[in-house]
Amino acid sequence: MSSHFHDECAVFGIWGDAEAARMTYLGLYAQQHRGQESSGIVTLRSTSSHLVHKGLGLVGEVFSEDVLRSLEGAAAIGHNRYSTTGENLIANAQPLTATLQSGPIAIAHNGNIVNAASLRESLIANGAIFQGTNDTEVVLHLLSRNSSADLIASLKETSRILEGAYSFVILSHNRLVAMRDPYGFRPLVLGRRGHAAVLASETCAFDLIGAEYVREIEPGEIFWVDEAGEHSERLPKKVEKTAHCVFEHVYFARPDSLVFGRSVYEARKAMGRELAKESPTDADIVIPVPDSGVPAALGYSTESGIPFELGIIRNHYIGRTFIQPSQSIRSFGVKIKLNPQAHILSGKRVIVMDDSLVRGTTSQKVIQLIRQAGAREIHFRLACPPTIGSCFYGVDTPKRSHLIAATKTIEEIRTYIGADSLAYLSHEGLMRAVGANHAGGFCAACFTGRYPTDLFGLDRE
Repeated sequence: MSSHFHDECAVFGIWGDAEAARMTYLGLYAQQHRGQESSGIVTLRSTSSHLVHKGLGLVGEVFSEDVLRSLEGAAAIGHNRYSTTGENLIANAQPLTATLQSGPIAIAHNGNIVNAASLRESLIANGAIFQGTNDTEVVLHLLSRNSSADLIASLKETSRILEGAYSFVILSHNRLVAMRDPYGFRPLVLGRRGHAAVLASETCAFDLIGAEYVREIEPGEIFWVDEAGEHSERLPKKVEKTAHCVFEHVYFARPDSLVFGRSVYEARKAMGRELAKESPTDADIVIPVPDSGVPAALGYSTESGIPFELGIIRNHYIGRTFIQPSQSIRSFGVKIKLNPQAHILSGKRVIVMDDSLVRGTTSQKVIQLIRQAGAREIHFRLACPPTIGSCFYGVDTPKRSHLIAATKTIEEIRTYIGADSLAYLSHEGLMRAVGANHAGGFCAACFTGRYPTDLFGLDRE
């Protein structure tokens, strides 16, 4: 079982670019951190046919030069998947494709539809046949049963019965569509590359292909582009306030992205500054657990005046097929990734900054390595509040019973991981860091246990 939250999924779309498949490949490559199980691209070759290629593995493993050359067309969508619902099967790899009465359709989804199980049961009872086990396939079936031949009308009507998180990119026979749930749980942004319209989960995808960021797709917006230009309407469902996933800023998104209108890098530095104000301590150096702890450690160092050092070096070149050593070599799995620098740590009082603490096993091993390197004191700091609840909106999280903060006090956690002191960022400090007053409301259910939607019987434990 993982000691960290898993990344979710990445979506990408482009309309009006002769190199659509190649741009989609690069856009997915830039968003590889959001999903590493499968990858897929669908292009629009003509008004009557799609070309599809997808497979299990990383973007660079799934697509070759020959494959990209074969994916003809000036419009495409793509997807990187980490399973939040459904198993890691090729049948679950996205984009999913089908043929509706209006023509061929392909859909890629970031998020999780919390009432998908009940919708699926109802569809099966009425004769639907499913190929995979993911919630996105439910949407295809709902669209296929809609009486309207107009895709936009069908999507708007379908949105009335969908509950939870969805940022969709959809490629039909004559348009590229983006649709985002009214809460805005998952990010979705619009850009432009020359005359081409581009959609992505994160703006880092735009940077790689030379696209200009235009704006977010708004929560509750359906946007589409076709031969006549760009169009936008509001979905019929209304909510009281948005519920952007705050963990996008804490951990998921790349630090060089804009998410929910704010720089992820600046938000993470602000988390470190807030934590330095809330939980100061006497120390000689501040070090991050690389890589996700780096911006917060910089913020803590700036606010406290304590020098920042790279006390741990991360090995970035570990392959997916690394052969595990015998179980007798404890902590080898952490040491192959993280190597403490004894000449920096020896005899020092060290503040160690990480983005979050889920089960505590990795933090325990990291602290052991730092202590073995000669650190005199270790003060562990977390750039978010204690994680006490699972996510049901598109993040693969351990069950609540496996979240250490849900079952232990902070002092018990400190003892377990072996730190001399332990402090988390407060909920109020986190909200200040992400600019909650300016960027709309945030979902922080993983920290508060308060979920913005009905969970339709999903197991919280």
